[in-house]
Amino acid sequence: MFDNNNKTRHSMALAALLALSGLSGAAWADAYEEAAKKWIADEFNPSTLTPEQQLEELKWFIKAAEPFRGMNINVASETLTTHEYESKVLAKAFSEITGIKLKHDLMQEGDVVEKLQTQMQSGKNIYDGWVNDSDLIGTHFRYGKAVSITDMMANEGKDFTSPTLDLDDFIGLSFTTGPDGKVYQLPDQQFANLYWFRADWFERPELKAKFKEIYGYELGVPVNWSAYEDIAEFFSKHVKEIDGKRVYGHMDYGKKDPSLGWRFTDAWFSMAGGGDKGLPNGLPVDEWGIRVDGCRPVGSSVARGGDTNGPAAVFATQKYVDWMRQYAPPEAQGMTFSESGPVPAQGAIAQQIFWYTAFTADMTKPGLPVVNDDGTPKWRMAPSPKGPYWEEGMKLGYQDTGSWTFLNSTPEKQRLAAWLYAQFVTSKTVSLKKTLVGLTPIRESDINSQAMTDVAPKLGGLVEFYRSPARVQWTPTGTNVPDYPRLAQLWWQFIAEAASGDKTPQQALDGLAAAQDTMLGRLERSGVLGECGPKLNEPHDPQYWFDQPGAPKPKLANEKPKGETIAYDELLKSWEQARN
Repeated sequence: MFDNNNKTRHSMALAALLALSGLSGAAWADAYEEAAKKWIADEFNPSTLTPEQQLEELKWFIKAAEPFRGMNINVASETLTTHEYESKVLAKAFSEITGIKLKHDLMQEGDVVEKLQTQMQSGKNIYDGWVNDSDLIGTHFRYGKAVSITDMMANEGKDFTSPTLDLDDFIGLSFTTGPDGKVYQLPDQQFANLYWFRADWFERPELKAKFKEIYGYELGVPVNWSAYEDIAEFFSKHVKEIDGKRVYGHMDYGKKDPSLGWRFTDAWFSMAGGGDKGLPNGLPVDEWGIRVDGCRPVGSSVARGGDTNGPAAVFATQKYVDWMRQYAPPEAQGMTFSESGPVPAQGAIAQQIFWYTAFTADMTKPGLPVVNDDGTPKWRMAPSPKGPYWEEGMKLGYQDTGSWTFLNSTPEKQRLAAWLYAQFVTSKTVSLKKTLVGLTPIRESDINSQAMTDVAPKLGGLVEFYRSPARVQWTPTGTNVPDYPRLAQLWWQFIAEAASGDKTPQQALDGLAAAQDTMLGRLERSGVLGECGPKLNEPHDPQYWFDQPGAPKPKLANEKPKGETIAYDELLKSWEQARN
């Protein structure tokens, strides 16, 4: 175990080294402090802290890093703009300020999960710290392979936890907290899945008049899926061309690929109204359709009380298929997530119901067809429209929250050094600048800063959304999912059957629900998840569950109520009133 004796040994070795080098300990400390001052002046601005407060925060890191100086620490994350900034800039800064040699590797999300799984299963240390999605919270708190950050801060990491960490300032902490009330992951970046639309087109008088003539209500931000569908039809079938260019009322992707699974597990069913009420996730049935009894998953099929193949999920899948075929560009069906992502920026898409705010930076580049000459966007983002099964009190969409995770298979000293880096890249000294670079905010103080107010006009509603009371309805996958890697890989294979037309949505989801129940059954028989592991319900006639309150809900007689829209400016005003 790493303890203060190690500090003593390190100090003796350092003293010998300093004697040989002719440098005093004070000189070394001054060198690290000078590095901190240089980074504050050259890079870490703006910040919600004054330069003096930044230096005080970094002095703590300099002191806390003493036992770890000279160590080689390796961490990993997926490739996002935010993590590229950490890898290329913040890792170098950390190394210069602390003397810890930090290497931050970037890779595709699937590779992160695969390597993480390998370390969890083998017990062999691959990385000293990981940024992985908080979607794995249900996995981490059950398997006992991840270190509870709450416990670490109270015990071996007590002397290495920054007094200015300020956990209450993290907007995504509820996403990384297990049913036992302990924090298992520290949020590093987050972005939501929102509605995106061409605000300039929506304001054209001739289009507004034509829409109202056909549909009987105003063209605006859709409040429900009925309006989204009407708008999609309007631009694809009635407008067809704007300024001589073919336009479409919807964009999506449908190629059989792992990214097709994210398209659905990233809360598509909850947007339609699948699952139960509850934030951050529905209880007892979540947005994946998995029911729990206490903390035990008991089934995902309707027959076992789940909602993966219930009417709301089938409705959501049918709309996904219909909209892509009828209102999206023909090539969308053969695209993956990464291939479809840049399409709206090319200027031919009127709206997109499923759009990640992580695309904001790429959507605001000068010279794009969707950006004005003054750098302001022609588009806006807004809350996702609600499906007919949705009720007040439910989550409305997905929020990705990449979070620092530490495994107990990592030697303690290396883990604590990596914990220092995790705190550094999320510290108030650097977090506002990192937010402005990657546009993936994690701190309340950053969101409400003057710097964010200044940049808001160029970000199409990102700042307004994160300042709004609505943001709490966008959450990651929750704790009902007991083994994210194993269960998530089932989704894309079955959803692809519906996307291709090989099976109806009902048939595809029946297959998915059965496959999830089979996997839950295997986990139950293995017994590896302990008292919060699965314990499957006996199957009942579906009507038994439809007669119970909450999810799964029976099929609605009318799944397309009248379309409803709101003017974007009115939406912003309603947020302001709710905040004040």
